[in-house]
Amino acid sequence: LIELTLKEFKILYTFCKTPGRVYSRDKLLDVIWGMDYEGDIRTVDSHVARLRTKLGEWGNKNIGTVYGTGYKLNKN
Repeated sequence: LIELTLKEFKILYTFCKTPGRVYSRDKLLDVIWGMDYEGDIRTVDSHVARLRTKLGEWGNKNIGTVYGTGYKLNKN
């Protein structure tokens, strides 16, 4: 059993709804944290990294980084 935080779950759910779609950090902040979020944009990177770690090999293989743009769930 993998235990995800609510934010991690929301990120994974967002990716799973539209595999292959690239989400910028700004878009993920809006979708997951809300438009009023005023913290560091790099919090997205930390949450995605933890999500990949928790999902193990599957997470590392399927959650892709699009350098300079954002993140996506790779299509299989």
